[in-house]
Amino acid sequence: MELSVEQKKELETVERFHTELKRIDHEVRKIIVGQKDCVDQVMISLLTGGHSIITGVPGLAKTLLSATVAQVLHLDFKRIQFTPDLMPADITGTEIIEEDRATGKRTRVFVKGPIFSNIILADEINRTPPKTQSALLEAMQEGSVSIEGNTYILEKPFYVLATQNPIELEGTYPLPEAQLDRFMFNIVIDYLSEDDELQVVSQTTTLRQVQFEKTISGVEILEFQRLVRKMPVAEEVMRYAVQLARTSRPSGANPPDFVKQYVNYGASLRAGQFLILGAKARALVHGRYHVALEDIQTLAYPVFRHRILINFHAESEGIKSEDIIKRLLETVPVPKSGLKD
Repeated sequence: MELSVEQKKELETVERFHTELKRIDHEVRKIIVGQKDCVDQVMISLLTGGHSIITGVPGLAKTLLSATVAQVLHLDFKRIQFTPDLMPADITGTEIIEEDRATGKRTRVFVKGPIFSNIILADEINRTPPKTQSALLEAMQEGSVSIEGNTYILEKPFYVLATQNPIELEGTYPLPEAQLDRFMFNIVIDYLSEDDELQVVSQTTTLRQVQFEKTISGVEILEFQRLVRKMPVAEEVMRYAVQLARTSRPSGANPPDFVKQYVNYGASLRAGQFLILGAKARALVHGRYHVALEDIQTLAYPVFRHRILINFHAESEGIKSEDIIKRLLETVPVPKSGLKD
């Protein structure tokens, strides 16, 4: 059967997708050692148009990973260092009154803030109070900023990559649930293996200058985002993702005992949406044109870990959201077909 012109173009886009992703990964690896899952999840969220938050203790290259991805993609990049005295206008920008020296006439002029970039690194986002954190909400959800009654559209692609330290460290503020839910992934970055740590120490204690080759453009990223959304998903696969989210809610019809006992709030509607979108991208990254069981189960952790809010019973027994996710994957029945690699 001969393929149509549109189908041929789509296949060419898929091939280019794989080629470019390999190039991007090669460039990122010039700086980043190890952390394969973290890098993959950052790229998956970018290819779906989602935002990510990276959690880990200081010194694990959270900021370096974000800055490296921005450099490799050659997109407009701004870093916002979140501090206790940061104001919302420091993020979005503000209107000022400017005087024309020739005429003496005064006009209001909008001075854009750092949010008007393709990739925003919100560094240590939980070091600033909730009022300033919420300045990102409209930008992340709507792709626009409202100042003094005027709406300004942000240029696409627009991607917020936030870093945070664990909230038990001093001088941090837990992010509001509404803002957390707008992040597609909560990516946990952990310590490297001994060999990887040795490689990092070797690389960073010598004279070394890294040059990045140009990779994909913003237009191509938007094209790849459209490709991801075109990817078909079987209904039973989609139902499985929805059931995972619904089973995590203690207010549901018949939640498992461990959910009723340990969970305050379960995963939101966005959890199912992001789980399917992420699974589509992950399948394409791995050279498949169908979503597999592994895609759903692997991404359940970064998608759910910041959406399942545990109660004091869980905290007193040392149970974390990761443990709840693991039990959800063991409890929810797996579809019999359509999910194999």
